Amino acid sequence: MQRSPAHSDPSAIQSCQSIEPFADIFRSPIDKASPIVAGRPALVIFEADGLPAGQQWLKPGEQADPSEEIAARIEARRERPIRASAGYSTSVVICTRDRPEELRRCLASFADQSWTPDELIVVDNASRDQRTRDVVLSAGATYIREDRPGLDFARNSGARAAHGDIVLYTDDDTELHERWVESTIAAFDAPDIMAVTGLVLPARLDTEAQWIFETEWSFGRGFDRIDYGYDFFSQNGRYGCPAWIVGAGANMAFRRIIFDRVGYFDERLDVGQAGCSGDSEFWYRILAAGYICRYEPLAVMFHHHRLEMSGLASQIYHYMRGHTAALMVQYQRTGETGNLRRAFVLLPKYYLGLLANRLKNGLTNKNRFLAEQIKGAAAGIWFFIRNRQMPAPPAESSDIPRR
Repeated sequence: MQRSPAHSDPSAIQSCQSIEPFADIFRSPIDKASPIVAGRPALVIFEADGLPAGQQWLKPGEQADPSEEIAARIEARRERPIRASAGYSTSVVICTRDRPEELRRCLASFADQSWTPDELIVVDNASRDQRTRDVVLSAGATYIREDRPGLDFARNSGARAAHGDIVLYTDDDTELHERWVESTIAAFDAPDIMAVTGLVLPARLDTEAQWIFETEWSFGRGFDRIDYGYDFFSQNGRYGCPAWIVGAGANMAFRRIIFDRVGYFDERLDVGQAGCSGDSEFWYRILAAGYICRYEPLAVMFHHHRLEMSGLASQIYHYMRGHTAALMVQYQRTGETGNLRRAFVLLPKYYLGLLANRLKNGLTNKNRFLAEQIKGAAAGIWFFIRNRQMPAPPAESSDIPRR
C-alpha cells in the first residue's frame, strides 16, 4: 500500500501535493502481496508487525521481492519484542525556527504514540514572529524561547529544561512512527548505553532533489541494531572515528545524566553556526569517554527532505562546512590526530576521486555537488580558526557508570 502520512496537516503539505511524485513510496506488509511498480521508480519498505524490516529500490515494471535476509531479520525481531522500562521518565525536545506549519505536522505525530512522553518541549530558536509560539501552545506543549540563533543553543536549552531520565530529540520536519517513543526508550536496556539513534526514512519523494538526497545522502542507517562502543572508536582512530554513521540528529536520544559527564552540545556547530555535525561531535565525545551509542532501527520516523535543488545544494555545502569544523573541534577536545588526517588527507583524496569520476562519466548524482562540498569543507576549517575558543565544561558528576 502507498504511504500517506497519517497525521499530516493539509495546509502544511499542500505544496508537496501539487507536485507530481518523482518516485513512489510503498509500505508493504511482509505477509501481503508485494506491489508492482508502474510508471515511476519506487522505494518499497517491507514491514512486519507495523515496523520496517527492510527496503528495496525498484524500477518501473519491477515487482517487490523481499529477500531471505529480510525474512531472517523479521524472525529475529519476533524473538526480541519491544519491552520499554516503565521506570524511565521521558522528555521530548523539538527545536524549530520559523517553520510553524512543519512544526504543527510534527506535533500531530504525538497524538497516537503508544508511549506518552512525560514532557513535550519545543524550543523556539529565535523565530521572527509569534506563529511558532501559537502552534506550540495550541498543541499543549511546553514553549521555550532561545534567542541565540543556532541549533545547538536550542538543543542545550532543551536539555537544561528537561526533567526526564531520557531526553529524546527530533526536528520539526519529521513525522513520527506511532511507536517511536516506546522503541527508543526500550533500547536503553543497559546502564552504559548513553545514546540511542533510530531509523529515518523519507516521508515523500516528490522531487529530483529529494530523490538525490535519499539515494546519495540518506539519513538511513539500515535495519539491524548496532552498538558502537570504545572498540569502534579506537579501531577507527587513524582517520578519526566516523561517529556520524551512528545515526541522524533528527532521531536521537540520551540519558540526561550524560550531559553532566561529557558536557552539552558544542554551540559552535550545527545549523545557524558552522552548519551541521553538532550531533556527531556529541556522539564522538560519548564514545571517547567509553560509553555506548546504540542504533535502534525499530525507533522509526519519516523525514521531509528539501524540495528544491537549490536548497539541497545549500544543505550539502553546510554539511561539509559543519563536518570539517567538527573534525577540528574533535581534535581540539581529544587530541586525536586522526581528525586532522581525515580533514587534510582523506577528504582531498575523496574529492579528487569525485573529480576523476566527473571527468570520466560527466555530471552524475554522486558528483553533482562537488563544488559545494569543496567550498564547504574549506569554509568549515576557516570557521573553526575564527571560533577556536572552546565552551567551558560543566562540573563533572561521579554517579555515572564508566566502562
